[in-house]
Amino acid sequence: MHLHIVRHAHALDAEEDAARPLSKRGWKQVHALGKFLRAAAALPVREIWHSPLLRARETAQGLAGEMKLDAPLREVDGLRSEDDPRIIAARIEALREPVAIVGHEPHLSALVTFLVTGATEPPAIVLKKCAALRLDRVDSGWALRWHVAPELLG
Repeated sequence: MHLHIVRHAHALDAEEDAARPLSKRGWKQVHALGKFLRAAAALPVREIWHSPLLRARETAQGLAGEMKLDAPLREVDGLRSEDDPRIIAARIEALREPVAIVGHEPHLSALVTFLVTGATEPPAIVLKKCAALRLDRVDSGWALRWHVAPELLG
């Protein structure tokens, strides 16, 4: 079993648009990441979970479109930046099929840290905007398999 974690791409500032949709830069990031992951066949998932916030939903939609995934998108509570990562971790432990989670910092770093180490702090990894990683279930825990930062994609 594996799990993919993706931080939303660059978004407009709240002063520009209170809903904070993806910026032009953010859409470029999503297309570059999606193209890279599609070429590597690196995101085989059954569902894509995203937070209720527009920038996460647009990132999830953009990745699914760029990668030509038929995995359904699902808005999931507990994925906002201020949410307790242990809530989503409990849902993840019950999964039998791989999912991708698109969310926010510092929640995602705390979630990954909790899954890998059992603690939420200090962060074991910090995700830049539009970074992605894969965790694999090993024995009774999780291990980091790969991590792609946006600056590696050009």
